Amino acid sequence: MNKHFEDARYYLARAGYHVKLGFEESLEPVETKLRDLTGRESEPEPESESSRVETLLEEAKSVERKAENGARETIGGARQKLESYRPAK
Repeated sequence: MNKHFEDARYYLARAGYHVKLGFEESLEPVETKLRDLTGRESEPEPESESSRVETLLEEAKSVERKAENGARETIGGARQKLESYRPAK
């Protein structure tokens, strides 16, 4: 008896999948017309992998520059404090 339920569940899942495909196919012209009327693209273009890598490299360089500038400012401040503590010769 359990085998019958497994079979029924399988065929219900398959039927649901095919119903979904049927709806998508039936509504495709409506979707296209709505996208044309609203001025939206049919499918957003995925960002190319090379531009994504370039963006990440630019961000990494920016972070590196900020860290260098922060380190220079900190070291400069520390030098000034040390010089103010040293006795004048």
